[in-house]
Amino acid sequence: MKNTRKFKLPAVLLLISGMILLSGCGADGATDADAAAADKGLKKLVIAEPLHYTGYLPLYVAQQEGYFEEEGLEVEMLQAAGGAHVTSVVSGDAWGVIGGPESNALANIGNSDPIISVSNVVNRANVYLMAKKGTAPAGGSDEELKAFIEGKKVNAGRHGGTPNLLTQYLLLELGLDPKKDVQLLEPADGSTVVAMVQQGAADIANGAEPQISDGMEKGVWDEPFYKFHDMGDYAYSVLSVKKSTIEKDPETVQKAVNAVVKALKAIQEDQAMAMKVLKAEFPTLSDAAAQAALDRAFEDQLWSPDGIISEEALDKDMNVMIKTGIFKGEYTYGGLVDMQFVNKTNGN
Repeated sequence: MKNTRKFKLPAVLLLISGMILLSGCGADGATDADAAAADKGLKKLVIAEPLHYTGYLPLYVAQQEGYFEEEGLEVEMLQAAGGAHVTSVVSGDAWGVIGGPESNALANIGNSDPIISVSNVVNRANVYLMAKKGTAPAGGSDEELKAFIEGKKVNAGRHGGTPNLLTQYLLLELGLDPKKDVQLLEPADGSTVVAMVQQGAADIANGAEPQISDGMEKGVWDEPFYKFHDMGDYAYSVLSVKKSTIEKDPETVQKAVNAVVKALKAIQEDQAMAMKVLKAEFPTLSDAAAQAALDRAFEDQLWSPDGIISEEALDKDMNVMIKTGIFKGEYTYGGLVDMQFVNKTNGN
């Protein structure tokens, strides 16, 4: 069963309020979906996502193929842009969140009930750089990239988000100052990336599928000229819940992880099923764009095969945070990751 809601907040409001109450999704407010789940004897869970995109396909597979339901769960995806996906878990308006562990690390500062990652989903840095059609650099050497990017208007995405941080990380690695050598654009809504380049508001944009294929079909850009997935194992998007949820209701956490890991394995074994779910979730994509998106995911080994979040994958994520100066504290693997549920699912 597919359930998706959208919720967007300006980043400034997030900083001021710190907590957001989402109408119709509060702990005390029952909805029609809650009643339907109860009639089936299912436990209703809300998982927040920063945007709806193909990288989260394993979660959509677990929904549509009934893996959550087999575990006695009904999961609703809540689209919460502008960083609200994390704050919705902090406030209790969502049970869990799909996103980067680095966002959890930031939210956990001074938080007595930290957010802990319980399963990997996207195990590559799923960010690509695209340039306005016909303008991409001729080569990919550091010198060529630096010369091409310098002085450009770069749509880096939401401030503090992983795509933004990876973009800044690359600039620093190339010897460019993100504050001086480019015009860094940081829109809170990641869905605007194609339009911004199309309208001339940006020369370069970062993004992922389905944005890449969408932009190519519309003639906005060609193939990405830079791919962050080359960094290898990278804890890019993981399923996380509050520590108190793990302590008070480990059974539900285990059931959710079981479904996610089953979906991760099913995608690898049945690409026709993966395409069916992809088309259902993104009905406006043409067949060619959908196939291109799926082909890119498999070629770039996007999804974790087993849900494991390795220390190496987490460290790469956090090193980007530290180099860009967004995260100045200390972190530990055990303070951000709990693999007991994945290990149990995999029989370890």
